Amino acid sequence: MKHLIALILLFGSCMSLASAQIANPVKWSYEAKKTGDKKYDIIVTALLDPEWHIYAQDAGEGPEPTSFVFTANPLLTLDGKVKEVGKLEKSYDPNFKSTLKFYSNRVSFVQKVKVKSSASTVFKGTITYMVCNNKKCLPPKDLPFSVKLENK
Repeated sequence: MKHLIALILLFGSCMSLASAQIANPVKWSYEAKKTGDKKYDIIVTALLDPEWHIYAQDAGEGPEPTSFVFTANPLLTLDGKVKEVGKLEKSYDPNFKSTLKFYSNRVSFVQKVKVKSSASTVFKGTITYMVCNNKKCLPPKDLPFSVKLENK
């Protein structure tokens, strides 16, 4: 009986580990790249597991588009809108009954910022995104992030 309970617990642990791996098919990275005097590109990059895709900011009707909300910082000003850098794909999705725009493998989102002083500061925000593969979609997620700007 003890062996049966141990076997059931082991099987349950393996199943939860397998589902945990599937539940996070996106790896995020963040960096600040100095582009000039008091100017930076904030680069937020999504690396996707094979067969998964993330939706563009202008995704089409149905899925949650990728979006950004930036925390107000009196030392920073945004310069334009977030730009997408990657291979944009378009495909009709019968589930959403819409032509959708998305990225597979890798996409970077770039926000230009200007620093108002010579002091170092932190750029903070939240990404909202949704990922799908050809079998299912995961619910939208909110992911806070921060990037330190060294203004030397």
